[in-house]
Amino acid sequence: MSKLSPPILSILKENGSVHDLKSLTPLGGATAQIDNFEGLRISECPDWALASVTSRRGRETEAASRVRKLTGTALPDVAMSATSGAFTAFWTGPQQWMVEAPHDTHEDIAARLKAAVGDAASVTEQTDGWCRFDLDGPRCHDVLERLCNADTRRMAQGHATRTRLEHLGCFLICREKDRCFSVMGPRSSAGSIHHALTVAAASVI
Repeated sequence: MSKLSPPILSILKENGSVHDLKSLTPLGGATAQIDNFEGLRISECPDWALASVTSRRGRETEAASRVRKLTGTALPDVAMSATSGAFTAFWTGPQQWMVEAPHDTHEDIAARLKAAVGDAASVTEQTDGWCRFDLDGPRCHDVLERLCNADTRRMAQGHATRTRLEHLGCFLICREKDRCFSVMGPRSSAGSIHHALTVAAASVI
């Protein structure tokens, strides 16, 4: 069973039905998968809460201001991400962003954002819909350039882009230049993404 969203979990708790439930990572494990290669570590990162924010027409400035008041950072421009404290936001489309924060402390991230923006933007819970894998090490470019068309060697820290990794639509975020990248894709494709990354990593060593 995958990690349950807060509303479902609350209902089950009220009915006394959660005592035998266990959260699983997108890869189906009780703990996150970590694969080590020479010059590279690939880590499954399930412990992040996600919510999308889309500004309403004519309310863009107001929505951005309200999000900034909550997160401490301005919503980033096209192909960028921005981090302040526990929150990171990255651009996903015109007047659209994804906001992430540690799940342990921000499981209710969608509710917090909705309370902050009111009717100036639409907020949608995204935590259960995505998987994230971090590539950490100097060999990260060797792997990513075999799987997607993003020019990772020119991406600076904070750059974010939508790309296709193998045949899957993903987001690619540069956490640290030439060192650390996050690949975010559909949770239902976690196994395929992980397989592509690890096979490519093994082939470049």
